[in-house]
Amino acid sequence: QVHLVESGGGLVQPGGSLRLSCVASGSRFTISAMGWYRQAPGKLRELVATIHSTSHIYYADSVKGRFTISRDNAENTVYLQMNSLQTEDTAVYFCNAYESIEAGKGLEYWGQGTQVTVSS
Repeated sequence: QVHLVESGGGLVQPGGSLRLSCVASGSRFTISAMGWYRQAPGKLRELVATIHSTSHIYYADSVKGRFTISRDNAENTVYLQMNSLQTEDTAVYFCNAYESIEAGKGLEYWGQGTQVTVSS
């Protein structure tokens, strides 16, 4: 059983920056990938960014060039540096992790979420 805890959310003005952190604990196998999703009121949850243990990275087009995802593999911690924040970025941000048990088999876990509000 893997437990994910997010932190770093808050209220910022448009153009501001925020850094989110997520720590994974309790894993018995390799966490091969971690990522961030977000969900705004009345909208579907969407993928923001992912990073694999191989350092392969994916960004949604809406955040490309503004957000940076990074990972400390030794600590099983993932970060999301968010710059040039816009009101459209307002959402609850959820941490996600994939625990690899064997080739082609694993388990997915979710954090409880942290609120990010961008407003003037």
